[in-house]
Amino acid sequence: MIGRLNHVAIAVSDIAKASELYRTKLGAQISAVEPQPEHGVNTVFITLPNTKIELLEPLGDKSPIQAFLDRNPDGGIHHICYEVDDILVARDKLKAEGARVLGDGNPKIGAHGKPVLFLHPKDFCGTLVELEQA
Repeated sequence: MIGRLNHVAIAVSDIAKASELYRTKLGAQISAVEPQPEHGVNTVFITLPNTKIELLEPLGDKSPIQAFLDRNPDGGIHHICYEVDDILVARDKLKAEGARVLGDGNPKIGAHGKPVLFLHPKDFCGTLVELEQA
């Protein structure tokens, strides 16, 4: 069921500052900032030869990553994203096996324009897992 690693997401309080750090210190190619209002975040993607890094910054007072940044003011790894061939089949299989899907359980369109779901971190070794339709 699990496919390739799509990205690792890092929560940051200042996406411009974090982008500049990756650009100047690591020589990374940085995408433009993309607001994702449905998810309450601004995103930037750093493309690597084998995957991507996603920088996440809160967008608005009700951003779901604000509580994470309140606990981790310096930021940190927020989630890991895996691709799946069929997100509904994956969701149904995982739910049948006792995994908890966050939100209403229905996919939303993610930053790449594809359906995504999030799985509860307590069900995956303390890691928030995002599934993205391949």
